Amino acid sequence: MKMESPHPLDLTRAASAFAALGSEQRLSVLRTLVRAGPEGLSIGDLGERTDVTGSTLTHHMKILSTAGLVKQSRQGRSIICAAVAFDEVQSLSAFLLTECCADSVDFQKDANNG
Repeated sequence: MKMESPHPLDLTRAASAFAALGSEQRLSVLRTLVRAGPEGLSIGDLGERTDVTGSTLTHHMKILSTAGLVKQSRQGRSIICAAVAFDEVQSLSAFLLTECCADSVDFQKDANNG
């Protein structure tokens, strides 16, 4: 059973985004920013909440930003980090599930009988 993705990803973009999430620390950073919502967090608050600080956090933010999953903006003297790609994250999930169970004989039998 194919699910339609609201924002289809090509294989290259999906691989890039998944590669950016291929670190526990980066995944933790993104998850923390998703929890914070669109207003985001200051770089200091993000570091405290994730136990990732300094140049390591800067490195991870650059990778996530390059993948289009987060953004950074300056507000006065603070740097605010926010997850901006809620649609992209949803598309990554859909990318994995689009062809869910397509090759499963048992699943196809259930779908045809239901």
